Amino acid sequence: MRRFFYAVNNDNADASPLPKLGELPLGSNVELPDSVVHHWCRVLRANIGDQGILFDGFGGEYTVELQAISKKNATATLLTHIDDDRTPPTITQIGLVMSRGERMDYAIQKATELGVTAIQLLSSHHGEVTLKPAQVEKKLAHWQQVAIAACEQCGLNRPPLIFAPQSITQWLSNTNTDSTHNEMTVSPVVSVLSQDPYYQILDGLADLCMQMSVPAAGQPAMPSALPDVLKKQTPYIKLLIGPEGGLSSDECKQANNVGFIPWQIGTRVLRTETAPVVALSTISALYSWKR
Repeated sequence: MRRFFYAVNNDNADASPLPKLGELPLGSNVELPDSVVHHWCRVLRANIGDQGILFDGFGGEYTVELQAISKKNATATLLTHIDDDRTPPTITQIGLVMSRGERMDYAIQKATELGVTAIQLLSSHHGEVTLKPAQVEKKLAHWQQVAIAACEQCGLNRPPLIFAPQSITQWLSNTNTDSTHNEMTVSPVVSVLSQDPYYQILDGLADLCMQMSVPAAGQPAMPSALPDVLKKQTPYIKLLIGPEGGLSSDECKQANNVGFIPWQIGTRVLRTETAPVVALSTISALYSWKR
């Protein structure tokens, strides 16, 4: 069955915000967001009576049946609630220096499939991409949609939050403080969702901060603290992933000063879009093994 993200922040500016699915009793009819109407009814040419799955990011998902379709709108009936949270038990926030084109899309897509909780977009000394203020809203919306589409495909029902870009210096300076993620800019499509208690752990201090680094003599293959952290019920880990050219010496020094431990995986230099995949896969495997 096709899965669709039901954005509580209605993407139709002329309409009132949509209610959370959990606020409605089964059997209720819900108006579908424009994005779902376009994809399901126009692109996929769904018909009245067709069934699909909606999730709004607040937990679980719903089997629905199309009841009415018009040129601009569509409604569906809530049939059943599936109380299945496929979100990994580890909370992970990646500070990811932005890269160009499809490489950035790939990094966000695969990190989402592997269960990342949030991605903080970063600019750095050696980074390829620095967005102008006029570009931020459009690029943020695009990358958040990449994450949502990955959730629709892979079965996750809590999309990661993609935070608007900031400098790596600014992000690192907040590492040891209880920063409020609600003050960070997210795409309007997830602004209400970002207030959900599930994401509040991002406000606190991480149990472990690691910097993906190039192989170097004398560095351990894995931070000694990682296995112990993964014994916790819900560990919170921050990862810093630099650009193709690597972090500058000043950025590496600042990361080290605020507690980011170097982590080199293997003896090869990973691309910036490959590093999130390897890191998140390793964390997931180690967590399962520690159980």
